Amino acid sequence: MNRRLVQFGTSIFTEMTRLAVETRSVNLGQGFPDFDGPEFVKNAAIAAIRAGESQYCRSAGLPTLARAVAEHRKRFYGLAYDPDSEVTVFSGATEALFSTIQALCEPGDEVVVFDPAYDAYRPSIALAGAVARTVPLLPPAFRLEASALSAAIGRRTRLLILNSPHNPLGKVFSREELAAIASVCRERDLLAVTDEVYEHLVFEGEHVPLASLPGMRERTVMISSSGKTFSLTGWKIGFACAPRDLSAAVRASHQFVTFCTPPPFQLAVAAALAAPDAYYREFLDRYRGLRARLTEGLARAGFEIRPPAGTYFAVADARHLGGDDGERFCRDLPSRAGVAAIPVAAFCEDPAPFRHLVRFAFCKREETIDEGVARLERAFAA
Repeated sequence: MNRRLVQFGTSIFTEMTRLAVETRSVNLGQGFPDFDGPEFVKNAAIAAIRAGESQYCRSAGLPTLARAVAEHRKRFYGLAYDPDSEVTVFSGATEALFSTIQALCEPGDEVVVFDPAYDAYRPSIALAGAVARTVPLLPPAFRLEASALSAAIGRRTRLLILNSPHNPLGKVFSREELAAIASVCRERDLLAVTDEVYEHLVFEGEHVPLASLPGMRERTVMISSSGKTFSLTGWKIGFACAPRDLSAAVRASHQFVTFCTPPPFQLAVAAALAAPDAYYREFLDRYRGLRARLTEGLARAGFEIRPPAGTYFAVADARHLGGDDGERFCRDLPSRAGVAAIPVAAFCEDPAPFRHLVRFAFCKREETIDEGVARLERAFAA
């Protein structure tokens, strides 16, 4: 095995999913919906397959999807991107992140990440020969301390990765926090890579792309995907918007990773992105109800919890239930309660401040959440 990967071991998602299957647990750990995506999107994919759209296509993505992405960015955020030279399609947002990091980092460069961090960031940085520099978002408020961000920037710092809405914390970065990040990027001449896959899952506040702040469009690679917004996570359709020079670098990397992404799904996602405003409102309303269903249930079971501002994850304090060590708590939970969850410490370089926190997913049917909550209530009944 590549020595740069040895330190990362097996993904926590792989481990917890295995335990969930072995114990027939309700899987509230991994963030995939257990309900299907919209019929009109699936029908668009079927129509594309029947029309013979099944061969290799342009590596940067089908022009139809590139135009749809550019129109979506303009429609929701007022950001203008040229679909031919500034929009690139990937096989999922994780591939977009990987290809971008490989394209923009040299060995020895430093990359700022906010802890906890989505588990693909650090391995991607390591495989580029770069070094992750961590800025913690400490509990209970998970606020960004501008002084901690400034302290993490060094002579070799090249890149900053921002995930908002944030997985696993459910945090939505405020305008004040975004302004502080943008200021540091401009002053220290950093590039920014933004992971915005939960952009349409904001319950409190608003989603503000970092690229929309003054001086940031020209130094930002803005990444998102269709999986979360349209409940089609297995299709793996991601996309990135960036100025021409950054897009060219990212495309050079992407062509040697997946080369191209399945055309029928690209065409279906193009149709999805053009959905009317009513779709996005109903999508958010549904998740607002699921968020309340899970967080209220977890509170009844004895967890200390605050509803997340965004994403479809809720972070719970397990200390009242003996969960001072969240990793042990989550490993025991499938056999004890028949429920799977993810320890937040697994996302952290320094797990100590987060070791009592557990992440639950509410991208599940009402009956799935109800069954999971009922099992937890029985397991932790006084």
